[in-house]
Amino acid sequence: MIKLTNISKSFGKHEVLHRINLTVEKGEVVVILGPSGSGKTTLLRCINYLEKPNEGQIEIGDFNLDYKQANKKDIHNLRQRSAMVFQHYNLFKHKTVLENVMEGLIIVQKFSADAAKQKSIEMLEKVGLGAKLDAYPSQLSGGQQQRVGIARALALNPEVILFDEPTSALDPELVGEVLDVIRKIAKEGITMIVVTHEMGFARDVSNHVVFMDEGIIVEEGRPQDIFGAPKEERTKQFLKRITSEWAYSI
Repeated sequence: MIKLTNISKSFGKHEVLHRINLTVEKGEVVVILGPSGSGKTTLLRCINYLEKPNEGQIEIGDFNLDYKQANKKDIHNLRQRSAMVFQHYNLFKHKTVLENVMEGLIIVQKFSADAAKQKSIEMLEKVGLGAKLDAYPSQLSGGQQQRVGIARALALNPEVILFDEPTSALDPELVGEVLDVIRKIAKEGITMIVVTHEMGFARDVSNHVVFMDEGIIVEEGRPQDIFGAPKEERTKQFLKRITSEWAYSI
């Protein structure tokens, strides 16, 4: 289980997150929706300490961390338990696909080169890139680069994978291949928190949907409830604008 308690973050006088509380059960796929600027990506980055929250706590399994008191060892332990898939891939351009996936295993988890290679090949085959081991990022499509990013996260065997709008930088025809990979790993029971604008994916794959606006969680619940009968007016307005082709009660 993952539990976030009172996560707050400000940039100067601008409060981006205000006392966020969220519980994610083991094996759940939680999708976070919301308009631009609502704090979705900041929340993900705070979970993984890519941004330091002003206050708040996180529990991942038996690991507990108070963000205000976190030291380097705490941050390292947190990142051992969580992995991030970024919007813009964040691959090393001068390294091959295989080397990109091996990097974290060797540097962070202290795998031997042989063990890292074996694990990386396994993960790249899982995402359909077993034939691209020696390719460089510049030789791949955007969808393939993002699948390398997913393989890199999977290789670390984290307790939760954080996806930050994994398809937003892709051409429309490449979105499906990435979502198919995420669907596949979701069926394996891997805990995931996904920030996305892909409403169909959110409705069909998630166990739990969170709608954020202006730094707070406005509403959360089962996908059939959020998409079928949202309770909050702000949620209704958002869904009406984004998913006008779907019927739901207003």
